[in-house]
Amino acid sequence: MTPERKERLLTTLNRRQANLTVVLEDVQDPHNVSAVLRTCDAVGIQDVYVITTMAPRQKKWGHRSSSSAAMWLTIHQFDNVEECMTALRAKYDKIYTTHLTSDAISLYNIDFTGSVALVFGNEQMGVSEKIRSLSDGNFIIPQMGIIKSLNISVACAVSIYEAMRQKTLAGHYDKPGLPPEQYNALAEQWGYQQEEGE
Repeated sequence: MTPERKERLLTTLNRRQANLTVVLEDVQDPHNVSAVLRTCDAVGIQDVYVITTMAPRQKKWGHRSSSSAAMWLTIHQFDNVEECMTALRAKYDKIYTTHLTSDAISLYNIDFTGSVALVFGNEQMGVSEKIRSLSDGNFIIPQMGIIKSLNISVACAVSIYEAMRQKTLAGHYDKPGLPPEQYNALAEQWGYQQEEGE
């Protein structure tokens, strides 16, 4: 591995955020999942949760959309909603779903300087009632047009870039954000992946 490549990997690793995650529930189009993974990598999210109760677990997603982002992320796959929510509760203080309700808050009212998980649902049905009942609330992305929905990968990108904006202002990217054990394991893993690719 060249010194330049090693520095790039360590710089990326130093900016990973342990207190922000994305959860995808039964997203059917693998290209949507791949696009989300690419955006998660871009904003420094390391852990992504994927719930698949309607189809078998995916072994990999479309490489063209993700640009191999999946190999740099830690993807936790579940086929049981309760098990996933239990895992999220152990790590994140707040869980918000994207769902249009009368009590939904604006994306811009979420405090992303805390520990937050954002759940995005199926393209046709959205987030399930089960997950909504286990979350801390719903949020919406303000829109000015007639159509009141966005493609899931776009909605996710808009949301986590707002998170990145807040976290940047709070200085979260100025110091390592991962626990030492996870940081060291990823440094070793990423180095191995790079060596394998050379």
